[in-house]
Amino acid sequence: MNVIETSSGKSHTVEIDPVEDGDYKTLRKSRFFFDWKQEKAHEVYKLQLSGTSEILGLISLENIPEEWRVHIRLLTVSKGNRGKEKQFDRIAGNLIAYAAKIAIKEYAEYACVSLRPKSHIAQHYIDKYNMKLTGMTLSIEVPEILDLINHYDHEK
Repeated sequence: MNVIETSSGKSHTVEIDPVEDGDYKTLRKSRFFFDWKQEKAHEVYKLQLSGTSEILGLISLENIPEEWRVHIRLLTVSKGNRGKEKQFDRIAGNLIAYAAKIAIKEYAEYACVSLRPKSHIAQHYIDKYNMKLTGMTLSIEVPEILDLINHYDHEK
């Protein structure tokens, strides 16, 4: 998986790992828009440039086995990586693809990834990640989920 430095177009390898207890001390609402300590009861992952400790994005997941679904509870990129002046592109896409890989591992051909977006960015998820409106949530299923994984992660 990689992100693209917007100023140079240079590709940087990233790692996605579980958030550790010590990380929560650095996850300030001013930089990550939410109080991430409230997500401790769920699976929370961080995206970092390989070889660094700087967290660029976060995702909180809830596994819903009776629906063959991984639900994205919360997703954010750091303050410097939003909008037209962002430093790195592809952070959110990598995190969604990571959730998709978990869903495929758990549920194979029945895998589904869902999220409940704020209304003003719902169309962005539909356009950029090929998600479909499913009631109050957006979701992506096989085969589109495989296209998403292949786009963001070429490891098979």
